[in-house]
Amino acid sequence: MNDRIRVFAAVGVTVLLFLGVQLGALALTEPFYEAGHQAVENPEDPTNSVVYVAIILVATALMLAAFKYNLQGLIRALIIGVSVMVAWFVFAELVPPVVTAGDAGVNVLAVLAAFGVGAALLVHPEWYVIDTAGVLMGAGAAALFGISFGLLPALLLLAVLAIYDAISVYGTEHMLDLAEGVMDLKIPVVLVIPLTLSYSYLSPPEESAQAAASTDSTDSADAVESSDSATTELSEGTDPTDEPTPEPQRDALFIGLGDAVIPTILVVSAAYFLDAGTLDVPGLALNLPALGAIIGTIIGLVVLMAMVIRGRAHAGLPLLNGGAIGGYLLGALASGLSIATALGL
Repeated sequence: MNDRIRVFAAVGVTVLLFLGVQLGALALTEPFYEAGHQAVENPEDPTNSVVYVAIILVATALMLAAFKYNLQGLIRALIIGVSVMVAWFVFAELVPPVVTAGDAGVNVLAVLAAFGVGAALLVHPEWYVIDTAGVLMGAGAAALFGISFGLLPALLLLAVLAIYDAISVYGTEHMLDLAEGVMDLKIPVVLVIPLTLSYSYLSPPEESAQAAASTDSTDSADAVESSDSATTELSEGTDPTDEPTPEPQRDALFIGLGDAVIPTILVVSAAYFLDAGTLDVPGLALNLPALGAIIGTIIGLVVLMAMVIRGRAHAGLPLLNGGAIGGYLLGALASGLSIATALGL
């Protein structure tokens, strides 16, 4: 019973981390747009999705090559550098510019806070540091991409990445290899949810792990991983009445940061580009279609976690993106919009 309670608690924490990314991204939507962080000139251009998917494919190939030739340090440095940059964008909107430098008015406190995130990741990448940096980075990345992808490009992006995720996990399985590689780097490409108070991400137990990986919006692998024991089999000469060897306890759940970021792109896109009325939530750009996408994502997440805790590798984005798209469309219909309008046609 205690094990089941711990698993339920971990799933609840995972849901809270996802909500942190989603609500944080919605809070940053307007500030990011006003600050000129929109990444493309024409957010409605569907080819933006094609370009982004191509970047993911190239980045995945480069990372696999880096692991093959023992260049993991370069990957770690790159991801921490990206974390500092995104954290700077976020803190620049959250931290009052009490101290500025230069004619451009650089927010010194925001810069110091961003470099503090990078220093923490370098010096002490414990699970709570990874999770804090991951939510911060995920919210910022989702807001940046959300205001850069209109409705149709965002829907195309989620659909294509869900298919690619399924192929890379169940078909080629190369995403599993990528996930296994990044797990040892202690970087915020995964969210770590401990199941025991004594768990340390810096010194994990030496047990075999099974990973469920998916594509990552931050040029890294997403993984849903848990420490599980292999199924014991009766060998010749073994008494079937003997008690089975106790299985080692599961220590933590891991879910890729991209699994939180990718569906949140649609949440932000719906809130920003769709004229469906605004829900009265202080500090958030939220409407009913965006809320539907959030609810759909969380439903997909709960189903995914229920599958993962059984110990088998699973692709995350088919369920998460599917839930986000389904919830978004239902929310759009509930708002009185046509399917054509909801699809950005």
